[in-house]
Amino acid sequence: MPEPENPQGPAPARSAWPDDTGSQGPVSASVPDLGEVPATARSAFQSWRDRLTLPPNDLLRQSTYRRMFVSILMSSLGGQISMLALPLTAAVLLQATPTQMGLLTAAELAPFMLLSLPCGVWLDRVRKLPIYVAGEAMLALVLVSVPLAWWLGWLGMPWLYAVGFVLGSVHVVAGSAAQIVLTQVVGRERLVEAHSKNALASSGAEVVGPGLAGALIKAVGAPIALLLNAVMLLGSVAILRGLKVQETLAPPSSQGFWPQLKEGLQFVVRTPLLWGMAAMLGIWQFFHHGAVVVQILLATRTLGLSEQDVGLSFVGLGVGTVAASVFGKRLSQRIGPGPCMLLGIAITGVGWVAFSLAPAAAGFWFFAFMLTCFGLGAVMIFINFLSLRQAITPTPLLGRMTSTMRWLMLLPAGPGALLGGWLGEHAGLRVPLAVAGAGSLLLALILWWRVPLIRDVKVLPTPADHGPARGAVPPLEVDAVSR
Repeated sequence: MPEPENPQGPAPARSAWPDDTGSQGPVSASVPDLGEVPATARSAFQSWRDRLTLPPNDLLRQSTYRRMFVSILMSSLGGQISMLALPLTAAVLLQATPTQMGLLTAAELAPFMLLSLPCGVWLDRVRKLPIYVAGEAMLALVLVSVPLAWWLGWLGMPWLYAVGFVLGSVHVVAGSAAQIVLTQVVGRERLVEAHSKNALASSGAEVVGPGLAGALIKAVGAPIALLLNAVMLLGSVAILRGLKVQETLAPPSSQGFWPQLKEGLQFVVRTPLLWGMAAMLGIWQFFHHGAVVVQILLATRTLGLSEQDVGLSFVGLGVGTVAASVFGKRLSQRIGPGPCMLLGIAITGVGWVAFSLAPAAAGFWFFAFMLTCFGLGAVMIFINFLSLRQAITPTPLLGRMTSTMRWLMLLPAGPGALLGGWLGEHAGLRVPLAVAGAGSLLLALILWWRVPLIRDVKVLPTPADHGPARGAVPPLEVDAVSR
């Protein structure tokens, strides 16, 4: 079990440089004495050292958050493999039709519609960290089933539908738990910073992972490549086990299950910013999932990209997410979280329109450009969306708010995926991408022009700004350590 966190905050990390040795004794003779080198070289050396030193209040100096960050980095790196391997298994190995690709995406989304609301009530009653850890382990187990089924000769689209449904179910439960755990670890006032750093961890994985995943898939096949993702997830589990988190639980309530579920729904409906963001993201998710079901098919069948070309193109996704992660917090502070989200929606629309027009001779570059736009825009949307919704919600309602918001914004995603597959099969693979791009650009324009509720959000609100939901109860503090 780790040592308890310092209530005054983490102590600054000690360095091995001569001016910060403290009581550790003399430094090694291999470390130069800065007083013996010329002033110009010493100044450059100190400047270089300062750039590599974390600021005293950086979140990565907090040991609990640092472990979460490393866990996110590992699971994200593994996730790059499944992001490519699952659709490539369907599209290349099983020769899925566009409609079948739409059904596969819909199977992954169905748990969000079926389980999100009851999951929120349950999460508000239990510790979230053990659920987060168990979810990572379950993802590893499900992914291992794909190469096993392939080896036994059982693999087909029905198997992938089942895998997609289980993956979606885990993301509903453990994904919601993870977002609440983050709030408990960093506090509300640092949520934008935390989500930006988390996006940076994912972005680093997206720069390195796709090329590695493409080469691995080409070498051993998409099903076998999923084994490496499972190993990465198990590494994430090992890091998260024993994590010390001060969780906040609502005390036992005399309310039944349905009244508590209704309370979460009412809180979102009575908070204009929450339901406004849910509607905005719901429309965007409709377009997004209409495009995503055909993008691999267009890349491989129309533009002639190989599995390795697809993997290399996905490096563009990492470039976009890295840029948004590095500059997202600064941009959000400059123009506000609301305008940042609208700009992100517009950028993703530009990428989809461009890819719908891609010529075969430059298919690789157009695919990479589309993915760069999507990475840049999606991170700009979600680091602000997640921060706003968590900042505005009283602690006892975080679980129900999170699940309700995910349910509302993903309700249109399933129909979007099915429509995208149908359009791809009957009107051509480029049409769903053109519709998604034009729809997203129009959405951003209308929201900027006619919806000040989103456009005018320039700072993070607090629960007090909107008042507590009816029936909210004081939080109960407990120590939670994952087992």
